[in-house]
Order: sequence, then C-alpha cells, then structure tokens
Amino acid sequence: MTINPELQGRSYALGEPYSVGRESIRDFARAVKATHAAHFDVSAAQALGHADLVAPPTYAIIVAQRADALLINDSDSGIDFSRVVHAEQRFTHHRPIVAGDELLAALHVDTVRAMGGGAMITTRAEISTVDGVAIATTVSAILVRGEGQ
Repeated sequence: MTINPELQGRSYALGEPYSVGRESIRDFARAVKATHAAHFDVSAAQALGHADLVAPPTYAIIVAQRADALLINDSDSGIDFSRVVHAEQRFTHHRPIVAGDELLAALHVDTVRAMGGGAMITTRAEISTVDGVAIATTVSAILVRGEGQ
C-alpha cells in the first residue's frame, strides 16, 4: 500500500487527556538519565517555583506519540509501521510539564513528500492543558520505506 498523499493537512486530536503523574515523571527521568532533583523531589521543584515535580523536556514525547498513533493507525493513511524509520524530532516548550497536568494533543500532518517508493511525513503536535494553556510543540519526521526498500 502506498502512502496517501491526501494525509497532508489532516489533523488528529486525542479524545482523552493524559494525566501527568509523579511516578511517571520519576520513571521517565530515570530512563533518560535526567538527574535534576526537581524531577524527583517535590520540595526541590517547589523551590524553583513549580507547583509539583517537573518533567524532563523530552517527556512531551509521551503525549505526542499518543497523537502520532492516531495517524499511524488510520487505515486510510497507508502507513505500515514496520516500515517506519524515525528521521527527526524537535521540541519547543511554552512552559514546563509538571505533575498534575492534564494534557491534550492535536497532531497536524504538515507535509507528505514522496521519496522513491516511500514517503517522508512531517507532523506537528500541539500539546496543551485541558484549559487550553500551550505546553509544547513537537515536530517529527518519519520516513516510510517503500515495499522494495
């Protein structure tokens, strides 16, 4: 199946908010070897002016990938995930993610560019709180290899 070029311009939104928990932040920080005390100790985070534990910057990928899954699982997309190579990831933070946040994400397919038998797809996830406060923008590019590649 080939990638549907009409994906460009489509948007996908998470239906349920993602609840950021303390243990999730701690586990993620350990996994990425982030050692700042504000990721583990509420008092340390509060001393920096945050309401609760602060997530490492790349924590936004958890929410972004939930939105990415809506695109990948869209039967009309033509994406075979076994043929996907992650090409690029960028984060722009508008404010830190903290424990207690309830986050939503809207994924926008910005470009679909044919490349040989495959395609390069660039997406942008706008992550916000359920109250509409902008949290982060993630931009991702994936290469979907063609059948003969």
